[in-house]
Amino acid sequence: MTVRRGRRIAVDVGDARIGVASCDPDGILATPVETVPGRDIPQAHKRLAALVAEYEPIEVVVGLPRSLKGGEGPAAAKVRTFAKEMARRVAPVPVRLVDERMTTVTAAQGLRASGVSSKKGRSVVDQAAAVIILQNALETERTSGRPPGEPVEVVI
Repeated sequence: MTVRRGRRIAVDVGDARIGVASCDPDGILATPVETVPGRDIPQAHKRLAALVAEYEPIEVVVGLPRSLKGGEGPAAAKVRTFAKEMARRVAPVPVRLVDERMTTVTAAQGLRASGVSSKKGRSVVDQAAAVIILQNALETERTSGRPPGEPVEVVI
């Protein structure tokens, strides 16, 4: 299968920080972009909209935290609300929610294994998680032939 051509942006929404990653136009490699402060939600949306304008992606994928059994709790509800507002701000660029189970844990383990201290790691773990979210989304599309996850409806 193939992946649609075009750059994508991935967003890992956390309480304190929001990790952002992007990929090349061929959808082969995801790389970290930046960590956006997450406590001031309107300011975070403003910065993310600026990144979307700068990178001109074909879509934005937002990690949706689910339990290991696949259920959704308060964190998922918060991310759904965040993604709806983001979709409104970046329209007509589509926003999709993709499963992000274990991405932050995997990212933290990877950083530790490569010798990054936990203090330094805090600032980049969200970016690393966004990279994993994007790589997983690209792989899902490559194997299924369909866009990953579920679309977020734009409510204006």
